[in-house]
Amino acid sequence: MSRKPYVIGVTGNIACGKSLVLETLAGLGADTIDADRVAHEVMAPGTPTAERIIAAFGEEIRGQDGGIDRRALGAIVFRDPDKLALLDSLAHPPTVAAIRDRVAASTAAVVAIDAIKLFEAGVADDCDEVWVVTCTPEQQVERLMRRNGFDREEALRRIQAQPPQEEKVRRADRVIDNSGTVEATIAQVEAAWNALPAEVRLRITS
Repeated sequence: MSRKPYVIGVTGNIACGKSLVLETLAGLGADTIDADRVAHEVMAPGTPTAERIIAAFGEEIRGQDGGIDRRALGAIVFRDPDKLALLDSLAHPPTVAAIRDRVAASTAAVVAIDAIKLFEAGVADDCDEVWVVTCTPEQQVERLMRRNGFDREEALRRIQAQPPQEEKVRRADRVIDNSGTVEATIAQVEAAWNALPAEVRLRITS
């Protein structure tokens, strides 16, 4: 009988550096799942989820490919908490179901799930431990402006639309501080990996 993988949930607010942590875990041997990528797949053009979201928010969010124009949708939901909650209620269930299917199908000793709404979507309940990635608020703003091409006002709006980082930190099993160098973050991830339970580390090396 196959053994269930040990599941690490990786979360943190927008632009805090979850992707770096996930990439490092992949290099160490974890099977990795990017929840945002899974969400893209379940909301691909023509899928039932995409059509439900377009029906809820209007044809103005339909892109040229017939699917969701994520930028147009983001401009709506990040200005209105109720509309963001509506989007979550439509997008989370199929995304979580797809993530659970991938975890169940994995033959790796460790699976790491990168999900910005790990707690809010209930995925944290499936995890053996949760790592929260942090950085300073100003770093979040700068990274969003550089990465997404947002102006400062839009970057701040995206950050402020999320629950406080402190709540995630309070519920974390481990905090990865990504406010320093890339090398410092990688060193923290490696230390956390080496601190996994002995039976998990044995499975990794066997």
